[in-house]
Amino acid sequence: MSRSASLKVQLSALPDNPGVYQFYDTDGKILYVGKAKNLKKRVSSYFNKKQEYGKTRVLVKKIDSIKHIVVPTESDALLLENNLIKKLRPRYNVLLKDDKSYPWICIKNERFPRVFSTRKLIKDGSEYFGPYTSMKTVRTLLDLVKGLYPLRTCNYDLSEEKIRSGKYKVCLDYHLGNCLGPCEGLQSEKEYLNQIEDIRQIIKGNLKSSIQTFRQQMTDYAEQMEFEKAQRVKDKIEVLENYQAKSTVVNPKINNVDVFTIISDETHGYVNFLQLSHGAIIRSHTMEIRKKLEESDEELLQLAITEIRQRFSSRSKEIYLPFAVAVDDDLKVTLPKLGDKRRILDLSERNARFYRQDKLKQIKITDPDRHTKRIMAQMKTDLRLSEEPRHIECFDNSNIQGSNPVAACVVFKDGKPSKKDYRHFNIKTVEGPDDFASMEEVVHRRYKRLLSEEEPLPQLIVIDGGKGQLSSALKSLEVLGLRGKIAIVGIAKRLEEIYFPDDPVPLYLDKRSESLKIIQQLRNEAHRFGITHHRNKRSKGAINSELVNIEGIGEKTAQQLLKSFKSVKRIKEASLENLTASVGASKAKKIYKTFHK
Repeated sequence: MSRSASLKVQLSALPDNPGVYQFYDTDGKILYVGKAKNLKKRVSSYFNKKQEYGKTRVLVKKIDSIKHIVVPTESDALLLENNLIKKLRPRYNVLLKDDKSYPWICIKNERFPRVFSTRKLIKDGSEYFGPYTSMKTVRTLLDLVKGLYPLRTCNYDLSEEKIRSGKYKVCLDYHLGNCLGPCEGLQSEKEYLNQIEDIRQIIKGNLKSSIQTFRQQMTDYAEQMEFEKAQRVKDKIEVLENYQAKSTVVNPKINNVDVFTIISDETHGYVNFLQLSHGAIIRSHTMEIRKKLEESDEELLQLAITEIRQRFSSRSKEIYLPFAVAVDDDLKVTLPKLGDKRRILDLSERNARFYRQDKLKQIKITDPDRHTKRIMAQMKTDLRLSEEPRHIECFDNSNIQGSNPVAACVVFKDGKPSKKDYRHFNIKTVEGPDDFASMEEVVHRRYKRLLSEEEPLPQLIVIDGGKGQLSSALKSLEVLGLRGKIAIVGIAKRLEEIYFPDDPVPLYLDKRSESLKIIQQLRNEAHRFGITHHRNKRSKGAINSELVNIEGIGEKTAQQLLKSFKSVKRIKEASLENLTASVGASKAKKIYKTFHK
């Protein structure tokens, strides 16, 4: 496959999610790292238009492959881009290569802790919250904190002995009301720590009470006609309401860790690896493993852990996994259930899932036969069939209070509609709205004809309906001697449950299952096809009845008129001469007289 064709396939498979993209050249060297609110639109923009800058044009010419990492939000994409650029230092990235980082809020590990912003993380037991993509958010939070709670800003060592000895004197902040004077023992440590706990909750995002206070303050300013102050408070409220308390991508509490998750189908396993260093994601890689002997997820994950850690020379002593797997004794295995660790695991699993979806989209374009085989194998397993359902037929009834009852049969071959094989049925032996009897009739007529004409039978029949319709269809198969020779299931509309013959307990397929999607597509197509035929029949019946009601005009004459004039409206507007030319003078006079009273 040529480079342009390969890139076109890769672009078509990109998701419409926020994330970070990476461009690589033919030697596998990284060229550029970028962030995107919508990966598909952003990456496609490099190739869909002529680039204004020469550097970008040169970059695009060198791109051979594209990788991406999906994250929950645009802010996470911003932070992850920063981490990866600093780690990988791509040639075409100019910004973010320096040692600057995003700001954090620090609650210092000391007696009477200070609260301040910083860009450096020092491992001295202090608490760090963030990082934040906007310094405006940090300043607003710190202003909020300082406005609500008087805290010290000095860097004195406020040990109990030094305070007791009277070493320090209160400063200007105390006289301005910004500090309660813990340096002279005027504020107890317990009272101060209670304030710090409140501040901790605000920084974590528990802002409800603070926002209510600001709203009251804004209202008070507005009532006093101090609109500029009210606007400043309103700006703070908006920032706080949009404030995101947590970032999944960076968490200083999580040290050097390897994260592994797996997604699998009938033929392949997809293992995602996230490498975290000092709480930041510095690498993401997904490995595709072909199943040879129907290996379990545990076996595939165990194999991938060893290979990936060797490939990237990982020396992390702890790994996060979705389930227990046998690994080296010197490795600590964590199975996260809640909190930040679980969020990191979920992020890894999401990237494995997106990688699989991208691969399947690319295979569908480049190798449709493999795509078909995979889906057929999946359906065979999901529906407990003895063979792959290469030929599927689905039946649906359509009537309104018993009028003009019809049925439809749609045919899928290799998972795709075969419209030339679709069939309509007008119900002949059933009177009134009886879906069960109608289903029995059309199934019998369909397969009696296939048997008599020695046409190939389907491997699977899908009945649109629950146990009742399925039982009716089974009666017809039994009469024809086909029960047990063709697999048959019913799909009920309410919860999309799948019913099998002689099994009262339905099967519930995963809502994202491709097997369920094909069955739903069959059902929807049968419904559409049946409804279209039913409407046409009702319409024709209404037109015919208007003409047939004329004395001396029968159904045959009505059809002849419609064939000549195409519609009742044109028949009503036709001249006597034109009507005579179509059906003769006698009938023409009656029709003309009826419509021209």
